[in-house]
Amino acid sequence: MNWDHKLSYRAPLLQLFRLVSLITLIGYLATPLSALALFDECKNLFPDQRIPTSPLVGRDLCFDSFAVYYSPQDKKPIYVVEKLNRDQLLAPHPRRSNQFYEEARLPFSERAHLSDYRGSGYDRGHNAPAGDMSNERAMAQSFSLANMMPQARQNNQGIWAKNIEEPTRHYAKRATGDVYVFTGSTGNQGSIGRGHVTIPSHLYKLVYDPSKNSAWAYWIENTNDALMTPLISYAELVTKTGIDFHLPIQSESTPTKPDSKKTVQNAGLVGGWYPVFFDTYSAEKVNAILNSIKTGKVASVQIQYDQNVELAKQITSQLQSQTQVVIELSQSSPPDTPGVTYERKRVTVIVRSKVN
Repeated sequence: MNWDHKLSYRAPLLQLFRLVSLITLIGYLATPLSALALFDECKNLFPDQRIPTSPLVGRDLCFDSFAVYYSPQDKKPIYVVEKLNRDQLLAPHPRRSNQFYEEARLPFSERAHLSDYRGSGYDRGHNAPAGDMSNERAMAQSFSLANMMPQARQNNQGIWAKNIEEPTRHYAKRATGDVYVFTGSTGNQGSIGRGHVTIPSHLYKLVYDPSKNSAWAYWIENTNDALMTPLISYAELVTKTGIDFHLPIQSESTPTKPDSKKTVQNAGLVGGWYPVFFDTYSAEKVNAILNSIKTGKVASVQIQYDQNVELAKQITSQLQSQTQVVIELSQSSPPDTPGVTYERKRVTVIVRSKVN
């Protein structure tokens, strides 16, 4: 066999292969980014495997336990989706890795870099929380900078972790099936780092429970002194973000523009139902529920407790003494595992609001 001839024959083929590969890569990078949001490898993380529609262009990134629709312009997620359930969250929890890393699957110019956050005064705020991860691999993946947003430090470690992430996990642990959670941020109040990672003005977390055909969303400012505001409806979140998450909620399938005369306080409690969590008695939370009842927005209230019957009765007494709304008091105990020990004294007030 003439090896020289064989090598000369293979060389053009190798060059052709490299050329085709280069053209394919260039084509990938040149393709409109919005067209790439297919999530072929992780559609199972989305409700009914339906991908949200967003006016923002981005890249889809699949991880083991969550999926990211990433903005190359803002260098942070447009949204992140998780599918949570009771078994997953009650499984032995892996040790938090704290090993943040740059996402190598993204072109270098589109990535957020570790140096962008260094000295910025902002936390690398998780969209899919590390606390939701049920194994070491998923835990490690959650520290990708593609899963991070510049978040006000006290916000991240305080109101966001304690009043939004933790209650969401608490709800999913008690749900009868899968619960889908979309987390993201919007707005622009500047940027950090040489890479100009956009600092969002507002953060949100959308919770959808298919078994109850219900959804609600947390919506807060991205500031250190941010306060909890009433939960907003799915329709209002769609209006605020411009993202249609394609949730099959009959009563809110066609979102309407919010009435400009409505305040955030009264616009956020329309339709469906939402939980209010009490670890201790909070006059502020009770008064917020009372205000919604007195303004005719609440159809009924269910109060669930495990061990803290005294707190449950105290809340029930306060609500019944000032309103005529129907209140159902019931005991609901999760399995006896270490993962829910701290929740046993928690009381959950489920407010079912009237659909306009």
